[in-house]
Amino acid sequence: MKENLSNLKKSARELYLLNRTQAVVSWDQETQMPDAANEERAEQLALLEGIMHQKLTSPEVGRLLSALGAEEGRPEGKGDFAVEDKAFVREMYRNYSRASKLPESLVTEMARQTGLAHTSWVNARKNADFSLFEGNLEKIIELNREKADKIGYKEHPYDALLDEYEPYMTASQVEGVFGPLGEKLSDLTARIAASKQVDTSFIEKKYPVELQDKFGRSVIDKMGFPMDRGRLDISAHPFTTNLGTNDVRITTRYDEELVLSGLFSNIHESGHALYELGIGENIQGNILAEGVSLGIHESQSRFWENVIGRSKPFWEVFYPEFQKLFGEQTKGVGLDDFHKAVNKVAPSFIRVEADEVTYSLHVILRFEIEKAMLSGDIKVSSLPDEWNRRMKDLLGIVPADDAEGVLQDVHWAAGLIGYFPTYALGNLYAAQFSNSMKSGIGDLDDVIRTGKFGKILGWLRENIHQYGMVYPADELCRRVTGENLNPDYFTDYLEKKYGEIYGLRGN
Repeated sequence: MKENLSNLKKSARELYLLNRTQAVVSWDQETQMPDAANEERAEQLALLEGIMHQKLTSPEVGRLLSALGAEEGRPEGKGDFAVEDKAFVREMYRNYSRASKLPESLVTEMARQTGLAHTSWVNARKNADFSLFEGNLEKIIELNREKADKIGYKEHPYDALLDEYEPYMTASQVEGVFGPLGEKLSDLTARIAASKQVDTSFIEKKYPVELQDKFGRSVIDKMGFPMDRGRLDISAHPFTTNLGTNDVRITTRYDEELVLSGLFSNIHESGHALYELGIGENIQGNILAEGVSLGIHESQSRFWENVIGRSKPFWEVFYPEFQKLFGEQTKGVGLDDFHKAVNKVAPSFIRVEADEVTYSLHVILRFEIEKAMLSGDIKVSSLPDEWNRRMKDLLGIVPADDAEGVLQDVHWAAGLIGYFPTYALGNLYAAQFSNSMKSGIGDLDDVIRTGKFGKILGWLRENIHQYGMVYPADELCRRVTGENLNPDYFTDYLEKKYGEIYGLRGN
């Protein structure tokens, strides 16, 4: 049994290295590759994807898993192994089972089409013209339908795709959470809209990009992001990518008229990176060395971005430095007014720039549209009109063009159907984890006021980061908080925070 486990780990190590190699190629594509290289780059990515698929679905991997007793109903096998080794077998069996159902031709075609689609999306967004991307998206949706059919599902084809990003969760479970969550968020949004709006005029001034970068780097340095193990670069859409145990890279984007956008992108992506960099030494370098689900992953970025970065104690620490860099823009603006401006709630078009209250409504919209596209209830050609109609119904606003509407996210160009729900789930996990953190480090606000975030990062690493994929998301949540995912922590957090900012009744 030990020999079989050792041999399986050798195969998995090759897959891990190939995956990280693919990440290098993709990172280059999004940060510095010339546009003319797109077609050949798509072939390179397709080749790598094909090689990984061959290795993962090889008869030898199947033989080793069988020898270890891994099967449906007992994916961890029957070996008397340590917890992390059982988890390794479980995840290898899960990956092998899913991949074995997919023909290599489908895997490589998906990689090729998404490689081509990325450049089309960038061009379409630049020109605010969905038609330039429409054909690519139609192919990607069709490939995802085929993928879902091959993998199989019980209720809805969306289940097979969601399971890739949020393992063991179904579309109906997401709907069960999103239904009441959407109602509570809509109600809170309406009550805030009926209150006096906070002043954000000083935030809407022009802030030099080079100073934004200086301040942003200062913040993530204090968070604990180590530049000797990572990089910060610019891309069309901010992202984090893991190129190796000691090479986790983040990107951001700056706009001189949107000073908070770049800053909170830096903080958000650093939250993701700190998770990847905090993986325990006992599982580094194998398939367990990554976030257990994208909902848990997103909980880390949303925690740092919102619970920490938009808190008043955070700005008690950083506002003096911000004022030194941007004295002209913040002249006469006190801490209280600045904190309120940072937390302004108002329906907006761009998801990544949305406030905490309305953000999850953006996610719910995308979830509903993805399900409908996959089932054929929404045709890709009608997507811009459908998007605008739903934006008006949900948030009361209509985008001026496709760039601030249907083309704002890169996810569909990357083939990531089923990914979006994890963003809202991350908000829920973040609030629940924050509540449990109090018993470990004391009052969170008091810790933030010290400006020393090592205590917070240490708690996250001890309770969440080190485990990687050892424990499934639902089990990890119970281990950390003592209960299953509970959306009430998030809505209670919002009610308290924004009730105070906007002077809502009962607060």
